[in-house]
Amino acid sequence: MNRPALRPAGARLDAERVRGEFPILRRTQRGKPLVYLDSAATAQKPRAVIDAVSRFYEESYASVHRGVYELSERATRLYEGARERVRGFLGAAEAREIVFVRNATEAINLVAWSFGRARLGPGDEVLLTAMEHHANIVPWQLVCEERGARLRVAAIHDSGEVDLAALEALLSERTRLVAVSHVSNVLGTINPVREITRLAHARGVPVLVDGAQAAPRIPVDVREIGCDFYAISGHKLYGPSGIGALYARAALLEEMPPWQGGGSMIESVSFDKTTFAGIPTRFEAGTPNAEGAVGLDAALDWLGDLGMENVARHEAELLALGTGLLDAIPEVRLYGRAAAKTGVLSFTVDGVHAHDVGTVLDGEGVAIRAGHHCAQPLMERYGVAAMARASLGVYNTAGDLERLAAALRKAVELFR
Repeated sequence: MNRPALRPAGARLDAERVRGEFPILRRTQRGKPLVYLDSAATAQKPRAVIDAVSRFYEESYASVHRGVYELSERATRLYEGARERVRGFLGAAEAREIVFVRNATEAINLVAWSFGRARLGPGDEVLLTAMEHHANIVPWQLVCEERGARLRVAAIHDSGEVDLAALEALLSERTRLVAVSHVSNVLGTINPVREITRLAHARGVPVLVDGAQAAPRIPVDVREIGCDFYAISGHKLYGPSGIGALYARAALLEEMPPWQGGGSMIESVSFDKTTFAGIPTRFEAGTPNAEGAVGLDAALDWLGDLGMENVARHEAELLALGTGLLDAIPEVRLYGRAAAKTGVLSFTVDGVHAHDVGTVLDGEGVAIRAGHHCAQPLMERYGVAAMARASLGVYNTAGDLERLAAALRKAVELFR
């Protein structure tokens, strides 16, 4: 396998070599070489991940945790090995603090319905920010509606940075949880989650961090952050779809009731009473996505070889280049100017709907996202119905951003 060698922090990524590990990037789009700039939605998969999933099906597939035969034991070792890999990647203290889920959305729902439902009552509050993804809004709306609680929303500055003073002012004796994105999927803002956690914990308020956009781009250490919950999605981490993880402090997980029932998560069942397994098993009802976990393990191993500090540096360099290229087009307006930011370029083009921009770019072989990006309240905050978004991955190059800028100039000319 032609994998990049392990790189020390500070090493420069060879983006062309990395790109060569992604088979799909060899294809064309509308007859032109593909430029994939939609990694905030989902990342493409390197050969290491594709091979790991294929190898699992060919050599190790069986039901995990339920067989006494060798094949099942092997599958179980691989599945639990993936849990340990996630633990190390996130810096958690114990593997039992890692719950496998379908994605970050399911992780947040798990916390909402198991932790939140038990702790929220009439008049209680859940505190969010104005830049949250729908996945970190809707679950809290649902559980608050059921329990008679309400959402509070901390404002953001025009730059796309959270107003920390406003957030702190909203913390009250009725706040039961703070739920905040680590990185905005629209603005690219890296939120000061450590400081937000410190402010919340000073008032005894637990914190959930939506890490779906952060984990693929910057180093994450949940113990350094100090948060109580952290959610990730495998498909954004260059792994398979249908697998993700929730980190939760063991003491909190021990207190939380199951949110789904079925096989595997039990200790004993009778028609009179069921007793539940310990953590994290009690939160993993039914046959798990073992192949997804194995693919996620391979993806995190692959990212570990690249080095997350190097991934972050590569993206920061491309972000600076892309910002300059788009700022040079007078008709393009960029959103999100936070001092701490990842590789997300969200923009509008004067007089052109975002969907039309996306269509023109598609014709030039450039794949971007156009729409509200599952962040309609944020669109309203900026007074737009939709934005176009180019989001970076480890496989993107300076040439990709030059192709983006050239395609945007063509869109401007077409609609002039």
